[in-house]
Amino acid sequence: MLVNTKAKVGVFSIALGAYLPQFPSLVPEFDKQFADFKASIPDTVEIIDGGVVTTKEQSQAAGDKFRAADVDLVFMQLLTYATSYNMLPAVKDLDVPVVLVNVQKLKALDYDTAGTAEWLGEAYACGAVGEMVADLNRYGKRSAVITGVVEGGDPDVAREIEEWCRAAQCRRRFRDTNIAQIGRPYPGMMDLYIDESNLYRRMGLYTKQFDWEKIWAIADDVNDEAAIEAKKKDILDTFDIVGEPDQEKIHEMAKYVLAFEEWAKNEKLGLVASHYDGYAQGQAGLVDSLLIPAFSMLIKQGTACAVEGDMKVAMAMSILKTISGTGQLAEMYTIDFNDGVTLIGHSGSGDYDFSKAKKPTMKMMDVFHGKTGGGYLTQFYPPTGPITYLAITQDGEGHFKFVCAEGENVEGKILQNGDTMMRTSFKLTPSEFVTKWSETGPTHHFGAAVGHHIDVILKVAKVFDVPVEIVTR
Repeated sequence: MLVNTKAKVGVFSIALGAYLPQFPSLVPEFDKQFADFKASIPDTVEIIDGGVVTTKEQSQAAGDKFRAADVDLVFMQLLTYATSYNMLPAVKDLDVPVVLVNVQKLKALDYDTAGTAEWLGEAYACGAVGEMVADLNRYGKRSAVITGVVEGGDPDVAREIEEWCRAAQCRRRFRDTNIAQIGRPYPGMMDLYIDESNLYRRMGLYTKQFDWEKIWAIADDVNDEAAIEAKKKDILDTFDIVGEPDQEKIHEMAKYVLAFEEWAKNEKLGLVASHYDGYAQGQAGLVDSLLIPAFSMLIKQGTACAVEGDMKVAMAMSILKTISGTGQLAEMYTIDFNDGVTLIGHSGSGDYDFSKAKKPTMKMMDVFHGKTGGGYLTQFYPPTGPITYLAITQDGEGHFKFVCAEGENVEGKILQNGDTMMRTSFKLTPSEFVTKWSETGPTHHFGAAVGHHIDVILKVAKVFDVPVEIVTR
């Protein structure tokens, strides 16, 4: 990642304080279970430790810690029965989901020998969860429940915890990085237009505005020939170039990639949305011809870069990259009614990690269709198999919504115009899919990722408190 972030996850456990003097063995038992639970959380996140909570005052202290750290998510481990005062002071002032971890230590008690202490300490799952959710609902808090067992290992529990951590990372990435807007959205595509103040309010993502003049000048001070040659090699290792590569242009491209990398780090850019609608002559024309592969090199390093100034699709690409490792730009292309597939893709920058079937290619085009100038176009080749699409759209009041679908990328011919393209088969017919997808009002562009990821997208949506429409899965 050019700009690194790490989600902050509040973690605490609750138990009823009245039990502890009655059954002193519960104190070391609960301390051990809490330590084991913390150790089970992936090291991809930073744990904000709220401790074992048995009083209202301890819960308030945990809440103070969580607020000070600006946590992205809270895991609450239910050790045994507890009342709401153990939970609510810790979370009532937070605007993040509370995941109730209802994981029992033992698969079952020994019915012949277990006493009250063993029951309360090692096998009391499910007793308090419903009332905890009821109180969270009354306080307007988002919540989820994970139920399972420690003994023998529980892969479903481990998967749920790991997925929630990935979802939390999306929030942290938006809060700790910025989105660059260069130029403006493609003229007339009003569905792409966005209120940057509303974006910051609802999604926590701050916009930094850049004029093209600054971008044209950004590589002026890059003169380290060794670094330029190393970046040229990186570019040539990343792409197969169709035809004889123009060494002078690759050299210039390497300078801009180096400059863009430094720019992204200095400005803490996790996302970029750009569109150039000028005359594409002189220095402007040179930069315009190099932007697609240059931005693709940024995507390879974790900074989502969207064409046509679409900030919402940059967000979708960033979310998919964060939760799945791949985040590709896409839009509807054409329907093949003979084969029953929808062709989905896009020209422009793309994700190297998405191109698992074949090394990406780069070739010179005289014309960028519908845009000014020409230059290098990149094409990426996704593997056959599961694929997920995610769109982010808005209603008239500025509220965001996720739209998603899962399908299968299948073998077959694609158009030969140099654009990335997926032949996608859905459980719906192509006509049904395109109709249902379009009726959600998804915005023109959307993101694509290798694999099926709706389960994690639903968690991301809960983290950001936005609704989700699932078209098909």
